[in-house]
Amino acid sequence: MELQELIYNPADPLSIQTLVINIGIGFIISLVLRKHFIVFGSTLSNRHELASVFPFILLTTLLIIMIVKSSLALSLGLVGALSIVRFRTPIKEPEELAYLFMAIAIGLGLGANQVIPTIIGSFLILTLMAILGKKKINLNNKNIYLSLDIPSINTNYLDQLNSIIAKHTLSYDLRRYDLRDNSISATYFIDVSSVEMLSNLSDDLAANIEDVALTFLDQNQMPSI
Repeated sequence: MELQELIYNPADPLSIQTLVINIGIGFIISLVLRKHFIVFGSTLSNRHELASVFPFILLTTLLIIMIVKSSLALSLGLVGALSIVRFRTPIKEPEELAYLFMAIAIGLGLGANQVIPTIIGSFLILTLMAILGKKKINLNNKNIYLSLDIPSINTNYLDQLNSIIAKHTLSYDLRRYDLRDNSISATYFIDVSSVEMLSNLSDDLAANIEDVALTFLDQNQMPSI
């Protein structure tokens, strides 16, 4: 009998009370994780849409772990079943993948009944990431691409553009300058320290160059393709 129990032990039955408590705790933590991603996430994609998936992933992981943790047979069967699962939704930002891993990790911890370590660990991680995210938002310098289109070539605008841009930026670099039959296009890589600098630059260009069209692009926040 002892050998048979060693080979296959059905283990303790799943406690419904424990399951309900862990799901409740997991749901609360998932809402915190969701809010954290919406507030501190830096991706340009729809953060609300992705964040709404976190509770589902976390609670599903929790349920799976609680069911199979006490049975070797179910664990092996789960490995075989999950081997055919493939994610088809593209993850464009590493930050999105990190939050998904966080949801899975919390679900694993709660499913293994490691409630206190999971709660403490998850809130510590989210707090540290919030601090880093806030510092990232408050960074002084920001590198931005400035694209200009001028529907006129009656004047040589290059010197004038350089003079105005140099006055309102910490540094600048001309990356592209196209002279066409009836228009001029230029792209600068500029370094600014505040939104006010961009506003002043925009006002100065509009006041001194007729019909100029401006585009500011923060390349660091563009999603990868």
